[in-house]
Amino acid sequence: MAFTLPRLYAITDTRLSRLTHAEQVERLAAGGATLVQLRDKHASPRELYEAACEAVQVARALGVRLIINDRVDIALAVDADGVHLGQDDLPPERARALLGPQRILGYSTHNVKQALEADSTPVDYIAVGPVFQTTTKANPDPVVGYELIAELKPRLTHPLVAIGGITLESAPAVIAAGADSVAIISDLYTGGDIAAQVRQYLQRLGAI
Repeated sequence: MAFTLPRLYAITDTRLSRLTHAEQVERLAAGGATLVQLRDKHASPRELYEAACEAVQVARALGVRLIINDRVDIALAVDADGVHLGQDDLPPERARALLGPQRILGYSTHNVKQALEADSTPVDYIAVGPVFQTTTKANPDPVVGYELIAELKPRLTHPLVAIGGITLESAPAVIAAGADSVAIISDLYTGGDIAAQVRQYLQRLGAI
């Protein structure tokens, strides 16, 4: 499928934002976000399904692509645009067989070995991190820094998403190190005005 990563890859978080996933999608889109990942590590499968249904409807109306974190089944059930998988989820080959060729498939990696292995699978992009210390994972992997981004970029054939502890101040340097996109969670929701924060990211990254 033809898929180009935007510079900003926004990820939802109901605990940080104190908003539903659908409300977050609306505010993220108002700021100019075009790709949003629905991430919820605490909801039950039924709660996640219902939240994803609402979020997909909002995303469709606003022209935003919505990706579901971890759950291929829920992504298919709500007709989302794709899935983002972690190391403990379905292997990318099996996920692709279920998703078909048109949906977006992303995959998280945390070191050179994982990233290079992922590069030979049928994914659309490879995420690597955490780039910096992060508070959105209970047991985060070791910090990889700018160095791993720079090392991986010339060795990968897939686009590279950097994630983990990235802020408005550090995002341009992460892109300069070789990332095609920065995935942001915490820094989108701590300032109060989500749409304004998205616009600042897009301006800082030269995306608008």
